[in-house]
Amino acid sequence: MARRLSYRQVYWALGTLLALSVLASTTIGAFTFTPREVLRYLSQALGFSPRLAADDLGRSVLVRLRLPRVLLGGLTGAVLGVSGTIMQGLFRNPIVEPGLAGTSACAALGASLMFVFGGTSLLAFASLGSLALPLLAFAGGFAATMLVYRVSSAFGRVNVFTLLLAGIAVNALCNAGTGYLSFIARDPQARNITFWNLGTFTTADWRGVALVAAAFAVCFVWTMRERKALNALMLGEDEAAALGFEPRALILRLIVVNTLMVAVDAALVGVIAFVGLVVPHLLRIARSADYRFLVPASALLGAALMEIVDVAARLVIRPGELPIGILTAVIGAPVFLAMLLHQQRASRMLGVTGD
Repeated sequence: MARRLSYRQVYWALGTLLALSVLASTTIGAFTFTPREVLRYLSQALGFSPRLAADDLGRSVLVRLRLPRVLLGGLTGAVLGVSGTIMQGLFRNPIVEPGLAGTSACAALGASLMFVFGGTSLLAFASLGSLALPLLAFAGGFAATMLVYRVSSAFGRVNVFTLLLAGIAVNALCNAGTGYLSFIARDPQARNITFWNLGTFTTADWRGVALVAAAFAVCFVWTMRERKALNALMLGEDEAAALGFEPRALILRLIVVNTLMVAVDAALVGVIAFVGLVVPHLLRIARSADYRFLVPASALLGAALMEIVDVAARLVIRPGELPIGILTAVIGAPVFLAMLLHQQRASRMLGVTGD
């Protein structure tokens, strides 16, 4: 029997995959660079070599457009990978992710409110300036996640069917609100909402990269501290309490942490579904369900996967560009269906019914 890779070896493999995908994402696109050109333009931008007038266009495209997009794409993948891992631990079920639980849809509703009413006095958030959009997205995502969790765990344990039904209801309600806002919005606002709901990195800039990076760094460090607690929570809330953890406080902390990083990221790039579902699932199959492994590995694999999807989005209809959310749905939806079928077969083998 072949020896399984150690956690360190898996991290090295995922780090290598991420480095290669970042290189591909940096060099491939409507404006193509060679690795040598990338190094030359970076050296000029950082002041290590003199700037040449012939390089002005390429350097500007790389530094102002391509690099922020590459970094924001990687951060988005890391956010969604870690978020999916957290939510699957909270709900104690491997088919949960921010899109299914309504987190992303309600964050989208909050952001849409800002798009339509942000310039008016109808929103108290309008006075907060650039922070208004992520704050409204956070408020919507937090409310949705708490509601779905309370409904699905009403009898002391999470019921997967109740979870899916609650997620469908919350998603439908939030999508209806977003649709209404699109209907009453003026043309530029409606286009922004529609394009944003499909997921895009085309608006990436260094300010957005810094904002998402700061939110993810804080939330990731906090989540790393809670890995043992997540392992205990997978046994059940009573068992986690017997092991010395406070499950209710833990759940609230993780919901806040999860919603914060998802909302900040969604406020900038829009709704991107299924990444948080696929990434932890692949890692469980490949190596382990231990959250001490899953949390950092999900960040690495999520970032690499998002870079690869972003490259594909640039190439599918070149010289145009396909919205990121369309590709992630095409990849993620079949995986989700396969997971549901697998759970159904497992339930039948154990003699468990949904009655």
